[in-house]
Amino acid sequence: MQNQENPQQIAYLGPEASFTYLATKNLFPKEQLIPLTTIPECFEAVSTGKVDLAVVPIENAIEGTVTLTIDYLYHESDLFVVAEGLSKIQQHLMVHKAQKNHWEKIEEIYSHPHALAQCHKYLYYRFSNVPLHQYSSTSAAAKYVSEHPERCIAAIGNTSSAEKYDLEIVEKNIHDFHFNHTRFLVLSKTNTRLPIEGSDGIAKTTLMLTLPVNVSGALHQVLSVFAWRKLDLSKIESRPLKTGLGEYFFIMDILADEHNPMMKGAMEELAVLGCTVKSVGTYYTYLT
Repeated sequence: MQNQENPQQIAYLGPEASFTYLATKNLFPKEQLIPLTTIPECFEAVSTGKVDLAVVPIENAIEGTVTLTIDYLYHESDLFVVAEGLSKIQQHLMVHKAQKNHWEKIEEIYSHPHALAQCHKYLYYRFSNVPLHQYSSTSAAAKYVSEHPERCIAAIGNTSSAEKYDLEIVEKNIHDFHFNHTRFLVLSKTNTRLPIEGSDGIAKTTLMLTLPVNVSGALHQVLSVFAWRKLDLSKIESRPLKTGLGEYFFIMDILADEHNPMMKGAMEELAVLGCTVKSVGTYYTYLT
């Protein structure tokens, strides 16, 4: 997944040393990586051609879906998913080295909202009276702590953040659950896919669809379209259409290639049922 002669520009949710950065670096070790501040900026950079690809988080095993990513895929862009990265997430408590002997008296803790939520039990029992502050990324929180050596504050993040910003890890693996993984999507303007080499070899297609209006049992009919064809749905989730209460679209991950005859038949049947279907592509999963 690299072009040594003409490196691609890959945007990612930064800054450097964030979990998204680590996933992007593992996926594209030879390409030019460009940190951006927000998920919408990553979408915009690909849509306008400023970069070739972008990497954004889509789901965490503990905290669930990154809804902003799904909503932008559906409402705000015509981008495609060309690969998926799966990363193990380990959260650590870190302080400025000037405060390493006083860390048990931490006055404030900074991190990404998902990271704070992933460490909820630890924070509740260990620092129940300490204010928690949300930051755009775990790495940005670490950077903030590094810039304030005079304050007894802490960040929650990964080892890479601690190394980059010269912080002291005072408590390791403070996340509440052992199986803490995050999925990342690689976005492109073209409906292609990254090479199968290095992936799990299992094709996955993501569909976004709306149900026909005022049809009883519509969702059951949709699920039956996949069930009788023995197409495996690995995920189904609903999100607001933003048009009124009770109006939703569904995002589905199907373990099949969109060019598979059964998948083509499923898409045709969904159209006959009155569904509006948008495919964001077929792709493979890479461990990062």
